[in-house]
Amino acid sequence: MKDNVGVTQIEESIQMLKTYSQDENIKPFISILEKLKQEPDNELLLTQLYDTFQNLGISQGVILTYAPTLYDLIVDDPFND
Repeated sequence: MKDNVGVTQIEESIQMLKTYSQDENIKPFISILEKLKQEPDNELLLTQLYDTFQNLGISQGVILTYAPTLYDLIVDDPFND
């Protein structure tokens, strides 16, 4: 897992997303986060999380608003270079 995101941040992010968002589109993202919390070094789960985030479209804003500590896990290249 990336150095500055740990299990605690994942737990807090899951809680924030479940508490403050009713967006059905993010449920698969939350599901992967819950698995990642159990296996924080699983590269396949990190890839799935990244891919799921990239396919969320406008719902990405919900993730970035309520779970900003996950930024390093979900954004590989912030400037799309």
